[in-house]
Amino acid sequence: MASSFDEAYRGTPPWDIGRPQAELVRVASEGGIRGRVLDVGCGTGENAIFFSGLGHEAWGLDAAPRAIEKARRKAVERGAKAKFVLGDALHLDRLGKRFDTITDCGLFHVFSDDDRRTYVRSLKSALNTSGTYVMLCFSDKEPPGWGGPRRVTRKEIREAFGRGWKINYVREARFSTTFNEAGGRAWLSSISSV
Repeated sequence: MASSFDEAYRGTPPWDIGRPQAELVRVASEGGIRGRVLDVGCGTGENAIFFSGLGHEAWGLDAAPRAIEKARRKAVERGAKAKFVLGDALHLDRLGKRFDTITDCGLFHVFSDDDRRTYVRSLKSALNTSGTYVMLCFSDKEPPGWGGPRRVTRKEIREAFGRGWKINYVREARFSTTFNEAGGRAWLSSISSV
């Protein structure tokens, strides 16, 4: 899967909108982003660069080398202190770091059911106790017809984060892409480690 995403970064993939996702900007303005932050599946780094600009120690991780190259270049050009690493979201323990907040904008919905279980364990390994995972994923309410990523139900989110987690909210949101400026229908979730 990583190689297909890396190939997408030869150009501009539809999820690379050139700015942070509005939903994550809103969460930050509401105080939902705290401390050391990891943006997992960071792509070209817009969200991590934004969090860095708010004064957070911000990290971005992606499995696509081209995405990380672009993110590092953007950070230098903008004078951002965000750090970007090539890595596997299914093995966040390999970072050897813990975070107060982990954000995910468009990664959860690409995983198979088995990989989702692995991913949730991986998140737990990198999140401080009482840390928060903030996730934006495509919703099952987005109508079919244009393809795109797998849609996720609210029930799937609740089931994935049943044990050892506290779901603060799962609310309707919008996920902006280059195809749909207004945003596709999405779920925005805030989930705390307990």
